[in-house]
Amino acid sequence: MKHTYEIHGMTCNGCRNHVEEVLSKVEGVIMVSVNLEKTEASIEMKSDISVEKFQEALQKEGGRYKICVPGEHDHALEKKVEKQKGKGTGTFYCPMHCEGDKIYDKPGDCPVCGMDLVEEMSLTASSETQYSCPMHSEIVKDRPGACPICGMDLVPIQADVSTEEKNYKKLLKKFWIAVAFTLPIFLIAMSEMLANTSLYELIEQKKWNWIQFGLSIPVVFHATWMFFERAYRSIKTWNLNMFTLIGIGAGVAWLFSTFGMFFPDFFPSQFKSESGSVHVYFEAATVILTLVLLGQLLEARAHSRTNAAVKELLKLAPNKAVRVKGIIEEEISIDEIVLGDILRVKPGDKIPVDGSLTEGHTTVDESMITGEPMPAIKLEGDKVSSGTINGNQSFLMKAEKIGADTLLSQIIHMVNDASRSKAPIQKLADRVSGYFVPVVVIIAIITFVVWAVWGPEPAYVYALINAIAVLIIACPCALGLATPMSVMVGVGKGAQSGVLIKNAEALEKMNKVDTLIVDKTGTITEGKPTVETIGALGNTFSEKEVLQYIISLNQLSEHPLAEATVKYGKEKGAELLEADNFNAVTGKGVEGNVNQKMVSLGNDKMIEQAGAILPKDLEQKAQSYQEQGKTVSYLSIDKEVVGYVTIGDKIKETSKKAIKALQDRGIDVIMLTGDNHDTAKAVASALNLTDFKAGMLPGDKLNVVEKLQSNGKVVAMAGDGINDAPALAKSDVGIAMGTGTDVAIESAAITLVKGDLQGIVKARNLSNSVMKNIRQNLFFALIYNTLGVPIAAGALYPFFGILLSPMIAAAAMSFSSVSVIANALRLRNIKM
Repeated sequence: MKHTYEIHGMTCNGCRNHVEEVLSKVEGVIMVSVNLEKTEASIEMKSDISVEKFQEALQKEGGRYKICVPGEHDHALEKKVEKQKGKGTGTFYCPMHCEGDKIYDKPGDCPVCGMDLVEEMSLTASSETQYSCPMHSEIVKDRPGACPICGMDLVPIQADVSTEEKNYKKLLKKFWIAVAFTLPIFLIAMSEMLANTSLYELIEQKKWNWIQFGLSIPVVFHATWMFFERAYRSIKTWNLNMFTLIGIGAGVAWLFSTFGMFFPDFFPSQFKSESGSVHVYFEAATVILTLVLLGQLLEARAHSRTNAAVKELLKLAPNKAVRVKGIIEEEISIDEIVLGDILRVKPGDKIPVDGSLTEGHTTVDESMITGEPMPAIKLEGDKVSSGTINGNQSFLMKAEKIGADTLLSQIIHMVNDASRSKAPIQKLADRVSGYFVPVVVIIAIITFVVWAVWGPEPAYVYALINAIAVLIIACPCALGLATPMSVMVGVGKGAQSGVLIKNAEALEKMNKVDTLIVDKTGTITEGKPTVETIGALGNTFSEKEVLQYIISLNQLSEHPLAEATVKYGKEKGAELLEADNFNAVTGKGVEGNVNQKMVSLGNDKMIEQAGAILPKDLEQKAQSYQEQGKTVSYLSIDKEVVGYVTIGDKIKETSKKAIKALQDRGIDVIMLTGDNHDTAKAVASALNLTDFKAGMLPGDKLNVVEKLQSNGKVVAMAGDGINDAPALAKSDVGIAMGTGTDVAIESAAITLVKGDLQGIVKARNLSNSVMKNIRQNLFFALIYNTLGVPIAAGALYPFFGILLSPMIAAAAMSFSSVSVIANALRLRNIKM
């Protein structure tokens, strides 16, 4: 039997996988397929199983998901799920991505690994400063001034501390409480080791044991109680993690000591001291817990530095703007700007939103977005981006993109999404982590048995201590953090250098790319074509009339070449004619009716489709232009070729240098263009490219990508137009020029903000550095656990007489995670 059910409560691929896994375990189920987009599950079963039985299985896993027959929708649960998505700075995620890209609407710890959830940075601009009276808090103003009640100066209202900072301060407070009570316990326990200072000479050991017990209570039940809560939850849901091991290890030490104090006669003489009291391990339990807390504290501080790039980008967002209405200028909040507003940007000010200059000229520092140190010259009509800094000229601009649509907001959104995504290399760590905790617990049990049977006297004491050391030293978190931390820092570094990474998979694959396909127009060239020649054939139409027909047809097109001709026509004062039935033929040109005549404009294929014949002399003339790298479009009216237009597109200054750098790294660079062979050959020759193909339609580019992939090549495709979108989507790594179309950017995995090939060199360097860093982290985490666990079990004792104290094991475990994060932070200083 096969039934389809609705599933509610899923927000990510992690949820989908979890639901599939839970439903598959229900007795009688053969196969389960869950579709996240359609929020439905297709379940194949041996015989009919009630929906209640499936819901019961999901309920046991935390009750976050609901299964029902199609149509039986639970609106209350839907609201709960919507709320879980969170917004702004109220969005949290697991730093180890245990449940994929799942997010939460409140702080806490991950239900799988137990780690503190990390807050995502807000996409909104910095909130504007408000002012209040120190004596009358109900008075709140947007500007400084005097209180209308008492006349005192208004003072700025302090912004709320981020959840991240609150969590750090909370942990810091708990840490100092733990230290205050743990230190006396440690000194009492260690006093015997200090010559002539044993505290047991002042008061008998039994009373000191009770003092240690009393001092340990605030540490266990207040400062570090969260570790035991996480341990209990991990065992209950069987998501075993680091806190399972800490809870068992420290919990056994504390419970053993407490039980030994209350019921000393229960234990054999091996566990007792000369005074008859049972050996207690309050110092081991509290020191272990305090050191783990220190590790969490250091991790919290380190986590705040891993997303420092996003925080720096957020600082760029201005909160004020000057709006111009006629002759009146008013200062407004950034939230009050609407599309079409005319804004004045003064010298040195941050540009408030995305738009274009309507009056004036200036230079703009765009280094914070493009990574380029040289200011960009901006003239009327040029685009400017939010967060960039104006030079020494004042200008007017029109608001064209606001809020979450601005480039700055999109960059922050992309960085946040990429930081939460999983790299394929992380699957190795996930597989190891799945078996890690049960294996460590088994090793701890074996350690106890081996020491109890074959260990020296007191054998049971050695067995207990070494088993606890094994549980405490093992650190699955170092393994789990190895990849996400490097990805997060690397993605942030890329954003600061103008390389936007959509997901971690692209970052990893970029490291393996051996073939790069590049489009010509807008990728290798400026993508800002200019008309160089207008020519007329015969006496039927003059050059002015040819220009009229060309711009009348092209006014309906969005192609860069069409825009260039329309701009040229306006500059020459050409009048537009009535045009309709417009049609763009991809890879060939455009056609339509102009002045009630059938008009076609494009390459030789377009002329052939129009049913016209291309004169031989014009074909030869066009070839000479094309050999210089120019593009020639022919104009036919009523199936007769009457004229042509030549358009030039300058090669970007960075293209040659970037292509050489990529070739030096062993990457084959291939140019594919829809342009003719002669133009393509001229550009390829200028760039020392031996491999190029001309006259390529979107389907042809896609076929080339597929053919290279079938030959075992790892292919990256760089393009900027709609015609590049299929190949961008099919390639192993799609790279879009930030100056290109939205379709191209959406199809690509990497976007280059500045839109030149030098960005690909940066992306390659970044990918190499990140993957090297991830391998270092994984190597350290695996070696640490591979060596640490046997040493803690006492493997060195027969040879060197060395045993590892559980307290030293706790210190090693805490700092292993911190060291992984510290290594990842080194990526902030790499040169791209």
